[in-house]
Amino acid sequence: MQHKYARRANALEPSEMRLILSSSERPELISFAGGLPASELFPIEELKAASHAVLTDQGAASLQYTSTMGYVPLRQAVMERMEAIGIQSDLQQVMITSGSQQAIDLTGRVFLDEGDTVICESPTYLAAINAFNAYHANIVDVEMDEDGMKMDALERCLQENPQAKFIYTIPDFQNPTGRTLTLERRKRMIQLANEFDVLILEDDPYGAIRFSGTPIPPIKQFDTEGRVIYLSSFSKIFAPGLRLGWICAEEEILEKYAGFKESADMHTDGLAQQMTAKYMELYDLDAHIETIKAVYRERCETMLDCIANYFPENISFNKPEGGLFIWAELPDSMNAGDIALKCMENNVAFVPGAPFYVRAAQKNTMRLNFSNSNPEQIKEGMKRIAEVLHREFNSVNRAIEELVK
Repeated sequence: MQHKYARRANALEPSEMRLILSSSERPELISFAGGLPASELFPIEELKAASHAVLTDQGAASLQYTSTMGYVPLRQAVMERMEAIGIQSDLQQVMITSGSQQAIDLTGRVFLDEGDTVICESPTYLAAINAFNAYHANIVDVEMDEDGMKMDALERCLQENPQAKFIYTIPDFQNPTGRTLTLERRKRMIQLANEFDVLILEDDPYGAIRFSGTPIPPIKQFDTEGRVIYLSSFSKIFAPGLRLGWICAEEEILEKYAGFKESADMHTDGLAQQMTAKYMELYDLDAHIETIKAVYRERCETMLDCIANYFPENISFNKPEGGLFIWAELPDSMNAGDIALKCMENNVAFVPGAPFYVRAAQKNTMRLNFSNSNPEQIKEGMKRIAEVLHREFNSVNRAIEELVK
């Protein structure tokens, strides 16, 4: 039987990243491939208590349909968290979503017709690329350096694409690079958005996980015209399985999001929303986040030490001040995808950087996740990667020697 799929379904293909992640589920394998938070830090006992309190106090009502916009006490708690980082909002400007991934997809539904232009960082979050591609967007990428998206390149891009619908950015501890957009560039991005009349989609799942350096205000704090749509999530600071994220935007915009969300899932898991709100009422979420940051600081430092001590010398890498990822670059002649497959044979996994590029992929790049492995696993896994890298470097050097004989 030949199925009559929609064009967007026919365009979907298994990604290199998905294949590697599915292969990395073997128990004997040490994986730095996913973007998983540390599951041993999930507040199990506290969530049991919060769940019991919700079911006891609310009974059947806790299992009933709820509002598309989300559970009011949770939205109010989100407003308080945003206010602490300089984002002012009211209740009608906040909607709970099924993770921030749903918020990204809803953005495509609300704003993108076929052929519309989205501007993003290069490289950028793979699942965002996939979401925008599903709406047949024209994705235009902008060069980055260690300080994030380059504003001179963004200005040129806006001049060349004056009808762009929005700029998609992950300003804090970006996925995949771990880079942070500087304060000066955040202010400049707002200036450019105002000048060229374009929206900014600020995706901030990692901003609360800063374990070194000085905090930088979100772009949304500098928004005076209501053109920044701010997304965040409880996945990295609480529990990803609950699938809770949120959107903060102007009420007019959010009404459009709510309309499309109704057609997608009616509302986000009501019990999960009530449990999370009750947890925040009974316990100190910020204290929990401090625990997460201390653990991730140690794991990041361990991985950085391993790169410095075990890897070949001519590999460059960043030193993130938070988040979940380290980005490394091999010599131009090397393909990280090939290295990843050989590392899998050595029972260790990472994600090659090529899938995170819209075009002109840098095949010599690699993303390493440090949050989901303890220090001993990190040391052992990084030694395994180093073994493969040294073999490949030696092979390349021998080939070069043969050529010059």
